[in-house]
Amino acid sequence: MHTHVAAQSQAAQQDEARQRLDGAVQATPAQSPSSQNSQNQNTNSQEEQTNLSPLSDLGDEYTNSIELLRNRFRVDYNVEEVTMVFFREYGSAPVVLVRPDGSKLFQSRVDEEKVEWYDADTFDMIKIKNPVPGPWQAVGQVLKGSKVMVLSDVQLHADPLPTLLFAGEILKSTAYLTNGGKLIENKQFRNVVDLDIEFISTNNPNYDNFGADDQNIATFQDNGRGMDERPGDGIFTGQFNLKVAPGEWKPIFRVKTPMYTREQEGPMVILHRNPVSIDVVLDGGGAGYHKIIIDVNRELVDIESLLVDGKIRFPNSDMQNFSLTEGGSEPREHLIVAYEEGIFRVKLTAYGTTTDGRDFILDVPEYTFLAEGPAEPEVEDPLIDGNDPIVDGSEPLVADMQNADSEKMPEKDEMDPTTLTLLLVAVNGSILLLGIVVAVVIVLKRKKGNKAKAAPVNKEKSPTTDADLTMEGQPKGLMKLFGIFKKKPKESAK
Repeated sequence: MHTHVAAQSQAAQQDEARQRLDGAVQATPAQSPSSQNSQNQNTNSQEEQTNLSPLSDLGDEYTNSIELLRNRFRVDYNVEEVTMVFFREYGSAPVVLVRPDGSKLFQSRVDEEKVEWYDADTFDMIKIKNPVPGPWQAVGQVLKGSKVMVLSDVQLHADPLPTLLFAGEILKSTAYLTNGGKLIENKQFRNVVDLDIEFISTNNPNYDNFGADDQNIATFQDNGRGMDERPGDGIFTGQFNLKVAPGEWKPIFRVKTPMYTREQEGPMVILHRNPVSIDVVLDGGGAGYHKIIIDVNRELVDIESLLVDGKIRFPNSDMQNFSLTEGGSEPREHLIVAYEEGIFRVKLTAYGTTTDGRDFILDVPEYTFLAEGPAEPEVEDPLIDGNDPIVDGSEPLVADMQNADSEKMPEKDEMDPTTLTLLLVAVNGSILLLGIVVAVVIVLKRKKGNKAKAAPVNKEKSPTTDADLTMEGQPKGLMKLFGIFKKKPKESAK
């Protein structure tokens, strides 16, 4: 019995020494019953505070500044499961957890049935079932000033959606996160969770979205980009782009962590059709111009507040921007140059106010129309459109043709058929005559040359014989034709 009592007293002393080192209790001298009662009250209040959270920090700032004793925390004795997040320097190795008995938990060597570990570039998320009660410690490059964070019940609190929504609307919404009902102010926590809003069709056959797939509408960010005003301020901003079918939808607010996902269902919303309508009047702006007319559903939108920022793509792919900023109760109009035939495309962004006083930005679907080119001037032809002047004798046809020729200058001179025939005959005759003259000149030169060669040999003319009178010596063909042009020599006087 003495040995058992001594062992109990020694264990109590070790536990008291461990608590003193942890800063959980302070060493005090023997106390009176009254002081002991006050100490019991303080102990009860500490237990009540401990029951609010499964973890509690150990020691003061001085104790936690010691390298070997920093990042320490205590796990309550009645915790069945705890999920902790440790924020560390970017790219550093996962932390190592040290149990109260000195054993260690490594990310690469854990009992998967009891421990679930997710490590990222900037944090470790660890879920432990039935953790050992007592003081724990996290060893690693934990960010300075970062405390262990226990995830109990993370929820997204977003602004309610407007009751009057339009398909194609661009909407801004803000939200914040709570953990166990308390606002999360940790800047690094935005890297741990993903915040989304999803629209799920109610499959009401009376609406256009019957049978539509689920649509991811917005993702909330706290990075100072897009519509988010300040990075890391704990206010998450979501940008809605409602490019979905109009109809009846059920919004689902979703918070996703590497360990679990929480969903929150919002009230059902009705997404109305796009209230902006576009129409076109071909050649409605006069010669060479088309007119587009922009109007809204007056039951949903205040026409006085409508502003339009548009862009036109012509058939040849040219672009033209325009803006309509004048108010009024009449539809907005804009003229488009109709210099080419083909497909015209009109894309609009509308700004206005709903009938219940909410400002909106609307992405209007693209509007296209097919148009012809500019009309050519009409020329009246009396032989087609009017009565034939030759038949009714109302006016000479020659005078009409002269008037038409005087009004319209021909681009090219046209030649009369008779003149063209005479010109061709003259040209061909000139060529034929020139050929005959050339042939005569050649024959005369050859004849003159032959006489010059024969003169020295035969000075006296030989008498004509019977052989000279044969047909073989007579000229034939072209030579016979040319022979008629030869000059006959004069017979010598006898």
